Amino acid sequence: MNRHAGPPGGATAPVTPEPSFAERARTLAYLGRTGTLATLSRKHPGHPFASVMPYALDDLGRPLMLISSMAMHTQNLTADARASLLVTQPTTGDPLAAGRLTLMGEGRLVPEVDLDGVKAAYLARHANAAYWVDFADFGFWRLEPLDLYFVGGFGAMDWVPAAEYMTAKPDPLADVSESILQHMNEDHAAALLTYARVFAGEPSDEATIVSVDRLGFKLRLRTGERIHGVRIPFPREVTTAGQCREVFTEMLRGPGYGSNG
Repeated sequence: MNRHAGPPGGATAPVTPEPSFAERARTLAYLGRTGTLATLSRKHPGHPFASVMPYALDDLGRPLMLISSMAMHTQNLTADARASLLVTQPTTGDPLAAGRLTLMGEGRLVPEVDLDGVKAAYLARHANAAYWVDFADFGFWRLEPLDLYFVGGFGAMDWVPAAEYMTAKPDPLADVSESILQHMNEDHAAALLTYARVFAGEPSDEATIVSVDRLGFKLRLRTGERIHGVRIPFPREVTTAGQCREVFTEMLRGPGYGSNG
């Protein structure tokens, strides 16, 4: 099933197009570089053992880890392959309002035939690892997904089947989204207020864009003491920063777009 995060307001609220949870989970994993790896402790059977874990992804979105055989998490994985990797969206605000992903699976040593590709993918993400990648005690492990749990903020959460996650693609704006947000918030504060009023019917005192993807964007609005969020769709799908800029301009100049125009 193609899960979408519905807007607040109950069953009668209009559905705004949004990437599926599988796409959002894949995008979050793609943007991350470090997660929290939970393995099962050998010293204290049954207890989770959590550790900081830099990772990269292969073409199917499976986490790749370069770890030493002397590390406690490696010893735990050798005894019991079951593990989880928690990836969280960086935020300076409420961490519970940000996205996070728990990827559950089994940690396996990468077979010899895959090592060259895995090494290249990992070093592309963690160039400093070149200093120890060839040490005798280090090896590449891959976390094979069994199931995933995605939380996109308050009221947006669900299990994502591993097959859906591995066939999803990161959002095409993922690599440029932060620069888009920074530009819009710093240089187009008045435009954000206009989008909120025209396309969401929300006259506000302050509007901050907090996320953007190929289908639309989210605003955090403040009206007096009330703080809430709205999602606004683009008139068409965008896949580049240039297209995103064109659509933002088009929406500002075309008040006829949308049901509230």
